[in-house]
Amino acid sequence: MKFPRGCDHHRDPDGDRAGRRRPPAPRAALPPPLLLLLLLPRAAAAPLPAADSSGETELEEAAGRRAALPDCVRLARQLHARAAQLQEEMCEKFTICGNSMEMLVQNNLNLPKVTEEDGCLLAGFDEDKCLRKISSGLYTFQTYLEYIQETFTSEKQNVESLCYSTEHLAHTIRQMVINPDEVTIPDPATQKSLRTKLKSDKTWIEKITTHLILRDFTSFMEKTVRAVRYLKNTRSFSV
Repeated sequence: MKFPRGCDHHRDPDGDRAGRRRPPAPRAALPPPLLLLLLLPRAAAAPLPAADSSGETELEEAAGRRAALPDCVRLARQLHARAAQLQEEMCEKFTICGNSMEMLVQNNLNLPKVTEEDGCLLAGFDEDKCLRKISSGLYTFQTYLEYIQETFTSEKQNVESLCYSTEHLAHTIRQMVINPDEVTIPDPATQKSLRTKLKSDKTWIEKITTHLILRDFTSFMEKTVRAVRYLKNTRSFSV
């Protein structure tokens, strides 16, 4: 029998010329490393799962929040100092210096205050809760500060700067909150109602009201400085 060209034909070692094909020798098993190399191209062809970038994005957002803290501390200190200075101006120009005249006005201004429940004290400090309170309080103070612009006309420019910086700090801190929508911002109707409530026909009532607003704003900013400085120095934001 003739074999096709290209096929192996081996003579029997004992001289048998019968033309019988020898069974093919068993192929040696591939060593494990070589086997892996042969499989690699097939595995590489499979599409790789998309990388999860959510964790990386959250880290970048947290870093951005931390980066704003030094500016917040600086601005909060400036606001506290300006408010304290305006209080001194009130004392010098209108002799409204302390608590002696406050009983002449029913103190129903409902000014924002930082309390223990707001999570801003070092004991039981709650970052997000505290920042929500500070931002909401600063937005609420806006209407009161605009009222001071109308009543404390001799310091109108300084009060105007105070209003602008307060709004800027409120916005910056709001961006640090995990869910900014949770920050309470007074709507236009509420602001209009408050302006009407604050107005008085008596100048001396206006001056005392201005004194009360500046006093409570100074206290609010003092606690704000402590909170943001504490965050800057000792804490990192959770995401």
